[in-house]
Amino acid sequence: MEAMMVAMDSAQSKLDRARELRAFDDTKAGVKGLVDAVVENVPQIFVLPHDDNMTKNGTGDTAKANFTVPVIDLQGVDQNDSTLHQEIVDRIRHASETWGFFQVVNHGIPVGVLEEMLRGVRRFNETRRGGEEAILHA
Repeated sequence: MEAMMVAMDSAQSKLDRARELRAFDDTKAGVKGLVDAVVENVPQIFVLPHDDNMTKNGTGDTAKANFTVPVIDLQGVDQNDSTLHQEIVDRIRHASETWGFFQVVNHGIPVGVLEEMLRGVRRFNETRRGGEEAILHA
């Protein structure tokens, strides 16, 4: 009986979280909206319970708790070396599937271009709600 109550509570909790996420999504405010609203605490819908957080990879180990960002080195990618190309693609796939992000080095993009891109991202994110559409379609 107790196990059934725990299962029902868990199912209700998942429904509540899904409902809260949908409501947040419907506001279209995103993280910027939280910042603009001067939210001081992370909304509960974004907090993974400690037990889930520690076993998210399904193995039960906590090795990923102490991690370094995967680094993808593009050195030589432009040399028409199909073996190197495949290795880089495999590393990107693995980093994307495992971590969801990675750092790219030796990409050849000038620092000035990177800095301008970051300035553009900041301008976009600092735009008041609703102004994003004008920027996107300019």
